[in-house]
Amino acid sequence: MSAALVRSLAQASCSRTAPALTAAARTFTHTPAVRQDKADDTAQTHFGFKTVPSSMKETLVRNVFSNVASSYDVMNDAMSLGIHRLWKDHLLRAMAPAPNTRLLDVAGGTGDIAQRFLTYQDTHYQGISKDSSVHMVDINPEMLAEGERRFAGGRWAGEGRISFSVGNAEQLEFVDDCSVDYYTIAFGIRNCTHPERVVKEAHRVLRPGGRFMCLEFSRVENPVLAALYDVHSFHVIPRLGELIAGDRASYEYLVESIRRFPPQDEFAQIIRDAGFTTIGKGYENLTFGTVAIHSGYKF
Repeated sequence: MSAALVRSLAQASCSRTAPALTAAARTFTHTPAVRQDKADDTAQTHFGFKTVPSSMKETLVRNVFSNVASSYDVMNDAMSLGIHRLWKDHLLRAMAPAPNTRLLDVAGGTGDIAQRFLTYQDTHYQGISKDSSVHMVDINPEMLAEGERRFAGGRWAGEGRISFSVGNAEQLEFVDDCSVDYYTIAFGIRNCTHPERVVKEAHRVLRPGGRFMCLEFSRVENPVLAALYDVHSFHVIPRLGELIAGDRASYEYLVESIRRFPPQDEFAQIIRDAGFTTIGKGYENLTFGTVAIHSGYKF
C-alpha cells in the first residue's frame, strides 16, 4: 500500500489524527498506570497456574517485574542462550519499517525493540528518516527505568525520537486514535489480564495501513521437543532465576504464564476478531514454535 493511499485512508477513517508524540510528549515522562475497571472485582483470571481475582492480576504482575527488572536482560540471555536476540532481530526484519514512521512499543521493558527500530531506521534510511520515533510504554516503572537508562544521553533522546510512559496496555488513553504506524508488544501480552482488550487498543491507535506485531512464547507441537522444552522451562529456568536474580518464584510464574497463553491459531483469531487482517495463518513460528510472531494489518 502506497504512503499516499495510507494518508488518504487515515484522513477518511480516523476521527482524530494528532501525532502520538507531541512536542510536550517528546520528553522522559511517566503516565500513571490505569486501574482495572470495577467489573473485574468479581471476575477471576489466571496468574500462572493460580486462579486470582482479575482486579489483582495487574498488581501481581507489576510486582513480578519489579523484582526482576535489574536482572531482566541477563536472565533473558541465560534462559534462551542468547537466542532472544535473534528472535527480536527477526521481528524487525519482518516488520521492515518504512522511513519516518512512528512505533508504539508496549510492554517495552528495557528497550530492546525500540533500540532495534531506531537502529533499523538509521541504517536503512540514513539521512532521510530523522522523523522516525518510538513511544515506549510499560506498566512497570522499574522496567521502564531500565529502558530509560539504555537511551539516556544518547542521540535518539537528544533528538526527541524516544519517549516513555507508564501505562496499561488495555487502556492507552494517552495515545490518540489512528496515530501510530506500528505497534509492537514483545513477551508482554501473556501477562495482561485481558489480551483481547490489548489487541483492540492496538487496533484503535494504529493508522489505516498500520501493523500490529506481537512476539510471544508459544506452543511447541513436536512431542519430543515439547518434553525437552518442559524440562528446561520447569526445572532449569526457575533455578537460573534463583541463581542469577535471586528470585525463583517470579520465574516459576513466567514459565507458567507461557503455558496459560492461547496457542497460535487461537491467538491469531483473537487478532482477527479485533478487526485486523492477517496474511495466511497470521503468525510465524520460530525455533520450533518456542515463540511466534503474530501480525495483523489495520485496513
